[in-house]
Amino acid sequence: MQRSHYQQGSVVLDPRTKTWFFRYRLEGRQKSVRLGKFATKSAAMQAAEPVRTGINSNCEEAKPIVAVLWEMYQQEKMPHKQPTRLAYSSWMRNHILPRWGQTPITELQPRIVELWLKGLTLAPKSRVHIRCLLSQLYDYAQWAGIVPATERNPISLVKVEHATRRRKPRSLTVEEFQRILDYLREPLRSMAILAVSLGLRASEVLGLQWKHVDWLNHKLVVEQRIYRQQVDSTKTAASCGEMNLDASVLELLKGWRQVSQFRMDEDWMFASPVQLGRLPISYPWFWRSFNNAAIKAGVGPLGTHTLRHTYRSWMDSVGTPIAVQQKLMRHSDIRTTMNVYGDVVDDRAKDAHSKVASLVFGNAKKEASTEPGVRTNGGVGSAVHSV
Repeated sequence: MQRSHYQQGSVVLDPRTKTWFFRYRLEGRQKSVRLGKFATKSAAMQAAEPVRTGINSNCEEAKPIVAVLWEMYQQEKMPHKQPTRLAYSSWMRNHILPRWGQTPITELQPRIVELWLKGLTLAPKSRVHIRCLLSQLYDYAQWAGIVPATERNPISLVKVEHATRRRKPRSLTVEEFQRILDYLREPLRSMAILAVSLGLRASEVLGLQWKHVDWLNHKLVVEQRIYRQQVDSTKTAASCGEMNLDASVLELLKGWRQVSQFRMDEDWMFASPVQLGRLPISYPWFWRSFNNAAIKAGVGPLGTHTLRHTYRSWMDSVGTPIAVQQKLMRHSDIRTTMNVYGDVVDDRAKDAHSKVASLVFGNAKKEASTEPGVRTNGGVGSAVHSV
């Protein structure tokens, strides 16, 4: 007897009668259940849910396979942000479905999944993302009532080695950034200055239009970003907002607008001449140009996100309170500002060490001068040798 899998089915509209049907396959045969007339497909899908549940409850051996569960997840729980959707689809298509697509979700064993992840020739961070996506599929099966909600998610037992950050983010000194600017031409030079002056992500810089600049009040509105040449919402809700523009940054933007071919309010601030202004310049070109300039300047290979890390480090160097830094970085959690971003790029570490050392040696001299038979002209070293 052919084993019955979980019936996801599909909701289709008969254009002649304007009636919705729920179609599925059982034991190799096409089945159809009439749902009725509905104004939208969403309403028809809601009506199909009890039908789907009833069909699967009659199949004792029915178990949802990963491929079917993925189709259901895309319809009901798939995140709306385009970068996340593309990443999820890529991991499923290239890694999860080829290995686990026909496997019932209830048969995923932690040990087997962990060994499979360990054998993938991917970075630890990518393996973590794949593990998390499998875990979300199981959570979805529990949420949908396909798997008992009281059972423990087996993917939670899967561990990925070396998943913590291994390379510390780079921050630039003022001198290094100035050297890089010497090898950047417009509009890349203005883009780099704007990013490091405001801590903008590269995607946010590309998403700017001239209408986002409030010239009278010296403000810049960040409300969107460009991802793969498509407009998308900002990374988080906290990323949206108005930012103050210093007079020097405002003059920079005025100068670029005067020489730009595309200067209308609805035009992209850094429009692509190749695309006749319909799109901003591409991120790969921005990244390659910035990376090449950093190499020519003797700084080494760099990504554009280095500018955002540099912004946080420079705020530290001028004594900006951490709460203000979080607001300017537009982080929803202050721990991200404190633990992920920032580095010491000036002489503060050296100065701090010298101050501590002066306290140690100064106190040692003071104590040594009160003890008989101990020379005071040699500091700590003389005191040690005299004992």
